[in-house]
Amino acid sequence: MTLRLVVFDVDGTLVDSQALILGAMAAAFDAVGAPLPPRAQVLGIVGLSLPVAMARLAPEADGAALVAAYRDAFFRMRLKETAPLYPGALAALDALADDPAVLLGIATGKSRRGLEALLDAHGLAGRFVTVQTADDHPSKPHPSMLERALAETGVEATRAVMVGDTSFDMDMARAAGMAALGVGWGYHPAADLHAAGAVAVIDRFDALPGALGTLWTAAA
Repeated sequence: MTLRLVVFDVDGTLVDSQALILGAMAAAFDAVGAPLPPRAQVLGIVGLSLPVAMARLAPEADGAALVAAYRDAFFRMRLKETAPLYPGALAALDALADDPAVLLGIATGKSRRGLEALLDAHGLAGRFVTVQTADDHPSKPHPSMLERALAETGVEATRAVMVGDTSFDMDMARAAGMAALGVGWGYHPAADLHAAGAVAVIDRFDALPGALGTLWTAAA
């Protein structure tokens, strides 16, 4: 049996964390007395590791203080509210998990602690055979996360797919020699995903199995 690997981004791909991210960013910038960047600019950096994201948003501010304030605010908000899964996400994961030839993974700019809390909240703990977080890797679009996922699963890059909502995900996949599949409900426009190398951009989760089937048939 030939194994295939599907690696998912989290924020903007599996879960709609927009409200939590914007709220925590507002609290962080207020805590250090820095002006909050526009909403579109804040959402545009989702997916990057926090130090890199803060450096892009506020290069003149104290980056370490911003990161600490964001983490504190996000943790407090997460105790009260869990970012919801996007419609159809659970069904799509279930369908892929039913195929013994498909392995599931995660590559996210989130911390491992935050990711584990999110997976537990949605009953997804143990669903993914390889989990890569910002704690152990350079920020996207560096290919380190995907290279580790491939090494852990033993799947060749040509038989693996990265599913994400940002150009960072697409660039990371291309750097790792993997195909990239974009989702249109996240934080970067579909045009940006195509420009970054997405083989396709889907606009709903129930289109994922068909898109993967088309991709794998073309690669066979």
